[in-house]
Amino acid sequence: MAQEGAVNTEQINGDSSKAVTFISFKPQLVLSKAEEAIKFYKAAFGAEELSRVNHPKRKAEQDLPLIICADLKIGTSSFLVCDQTDDLPLTVDGAGLGFILKLETEDVVAAVEKAVEAGAVADGEVTEVEGLCGGLLGKVKDPFGFVWVIALASNKCSETEA
Repeated sequence: MAQEGAVNTEQINGDSSKAVTFISFKPQLVLSKAEEAIKFYKAAFGAEELSRVNHPKRKAEQDLPLIICADLKIGTSSFLVCDQTDDLPLTVDGAGLGFILKLETEDVVAAVEKAVEAGAVADGEVTEVEGLCGGLLGKVKDPFGFVWVIALASNKCSETEA
């Protein structure tokens, strides 16, 4: 069942072997101080915090919880903010800043397979991630060095939590 505005890759490239429908595209900012960034985006741009998943362990150097993912909305667009972790060791000139491109779909495995067939490199196996409503998550690196996270659609998370 495709949502309004969803992109069906079969319609674009004529490849019917693995039709994958993406429901949304969310940039994910990986920061060394996600809590401060969230406060800034709220104050500077009127961002609304839609949801947040904190890691159960606290950062060693702070009393603030480690933010696995916070979903923020500015206007009609949303993006994700998270603390840098060992799983997300992204840096820009050693500054500990980076970003990930996130795609949400109803079939994570098929989407990862299709990306790999197109030239991406899988970053580990598709795994079930705690804190993401038990959803699957896969990571691929495109030929240009960008990391893409492919995860269960947020609307599916809401359905499984209900």
